[in-house]
Amino acid sequence: MLTLSSRRLRLLGALALAAWFTPQVSSAQGAAPASFSAATQTAQQAPACKALGDFYWEIGDARGVLGSGTIGSSYGPDKTIKMASASKWVFGAYFLQKIGNAQPSAQQVEELEMKSGRSSFNPVKCVFTRKVEGCLNAGSNAEVKAQDVGKFSYGGGHSQKLAIDLGLGGLSTDELTHEIMGTLGIGGLSYGHPQLAGGLEGPPSAYAAFLRKVVSGQLRMKQFLGYAPVCTLPGSCPNATYSPAKAAWHYSLDHWIEDDPNNFGDGAFSSPGAFGFYPWIAADKSTYGLLAREKISATSYLDSVNCGVRIRKAWFSKQPVLQ
Repeated sequence: MLTLSSRRLRLLGALALAAWFTPQVSSAQGAAPASFSAATQTAQQAPACKALGDFYWEIGDARGVLGSGTIGSSYGPDKTIKMASASKWVFGAYFLQKIGNAQPSAQQVEELEMKSGRSSFNPVKCVFTRKVEGCLNAGSNAEVKAQDVGKFSYGGGHSQKLAIDLGLGGLSTDELTHEIMGTLGIGGLSYGHPQLAGGLEGPPSAYAAFLRKVVSGQLRMKQFLGYAPVCTLPGSCPNATYSPAKAAWHYSLDHWIEDDPNNFGDGAFSSPGAFGFYPWIAADKSTYGLLAREKISATSYLDSVNCGVRIRKAWFSKQPVLQ
């Protein structure tokens, strides 16, 4: 019978633990080695990223994934997570496909840019509703505040009303998934509850497929990234009443424009979710990225953004961003 010395057992145990906790990274053919190295080092060592714990990151273009990495063991490209407000970008893209070659009307722009006055929306009231119209009609979700009409007020009621205007009111979650994903031509994402602005869940790889369709120009959203931007930060913007973002970003059709020069303002487009899922498309519309995790916290979205923008900057500058 073979036996191992206690010293050798300890060594094997240490090696196993090291293998378990070593971040997993991969680089696709065509990715600049300096970009991949800088992004990987930033994801592993930047204080803003180390503070997140486990997460998955990915950067790619229309051809596919260029580089990715997994910190810890909780997340990966195929791990299903709740995407919260990243759902908004998908609905905005669906809307543009649904209207064909038409331009959005002034009222539709107000709803997609959160200026319709539906600022009483509570997404929690949608969790147990069965249909799109039930979500809007729950509690005071359908209320229009006259003082907020024409002013930016972040929330899900705007998109929910637009969905009903488009004839989706009677759809269940399964029917909604079939309609939205069928129109966009993507799979893997589904609605956990019938809320257009926050009900999506699925693996990061499925959302990445959506982003690739945008940057490749297969979806009209590429043409409308940054369309008719509105200011969003109360206090510095007279036409804004509420924004979850702390930066002076602008907002377009169901997506943010990260153009605050005091906060890594590189002009990227994004749609961060409350639980920490952070998808983005670079300002030149050729590259996408995401940071994936799921954590219930008041600052989850902001924490993910703080790490994600550093990974993005490192990728394009080819230098680690460790501050």
